[in-house]
Amino acid sequence: MTGTAGVKGIGVDAVDIERFRRSLLRTPSMRERLFTEVELAYVEPKADPVPSLAARFAAREAVMKAMGVGLGAFGFHEVWVSRAQSGEPSLVVTGSALVLAEQAGIERWHLSITHTALVAIAYVVAT
Repeated sequence: MTGTAGVKGIGVDAVDIERFRRSLLRTPSMRERLFTEVELAYVEPKADPVPSLAARFAAREAVMKAMGVGLGAFGFHEVWVSRAQSGEPSLVVTGSALVLAEQAGIERWHLSITHTALVAIAYVVAT
């Protein structure tokens, strides 16, 4: 396959980790508002869960960009990051986010997330 045949959208987002950390400290309820129980359980044992949470937030933003919709188009718990035993991340898309994806003809999601000490990045391709 060459070019972008079959690609319905591409989204990328970067989150400043220290800024995100300050937001979480300022508004502790933000964790439960933004992230699912599965995601919170995944990051709980980490010495510093904030970079992983920032990457998961970036994934949601990247999905919105891939679909061409803005913040508020769907709830934060309607798109979340799951991890296979191998460590491979994948997207779970439900509710109104799933409806929007189906309307756009999106059948599959491809996700890559990473972070450094300073920034978390998510890259999403919708096909």
